[in-house]
Amino acid sequence: MKPGIRTLLTRPSYLLAAGFGAGLSPLAPGTVGSALALALFLPALLLPLWMQLAIIALAFAIGVPLCGRLAKDLQQKDPGVIVWDEFVGMWLALLPLNALESPLAWQSWPWLLAAFLVFRLLDIIKPWPANWADQRLPGGAGVMLDDAVAGGYTLAILMALHQLL
Repeated sequence: MKPGIRTLLTRPSYLLAAGFGAGLSPLAPGTVGSALALALFLPALLLPLWMQLAIIALAFAIGVPLCGRLAKDLQQKDPGVIVWDEFVGMWLALLPLNALESPLAWQSWPWLLAAFLVFRLLDIIKPWPANWADQRLPGGAGVMLDDAVAGGYTLAILMALHQLL
């Protein structure tokens, strides 16, 4: 059962876990959440890398109990309405856009699109250890870690692609 907006508004933590309502999308809430995450993180790409990492680490730390609570309340392991995990994974995927010597050259739509598409693909297919985390870790840790792994894989793929090009 997917909660409605009234339910999400009863607790700010629910609204945050649902990506400010992006998780209520009737079609592909994870994709909608990832798109919103990309848009929200664009200003952070102008920050130093250490600040971006701090934002992501804080979002992950907040996300574990936040997502775990909503999953428990909905009595589902990883309900589709939870998209905070996509925020963290997508933000990890965007890190290489500012990690190399010329960050402004990276901040173009082809690289943003590549980060989005590769992350969504990896989040859906869940390569090891993402699938292990999704299936074996309880509560918010499992919800959050599989997307963090997909984001980390995306980061590595984009960095390698940049080196090849």
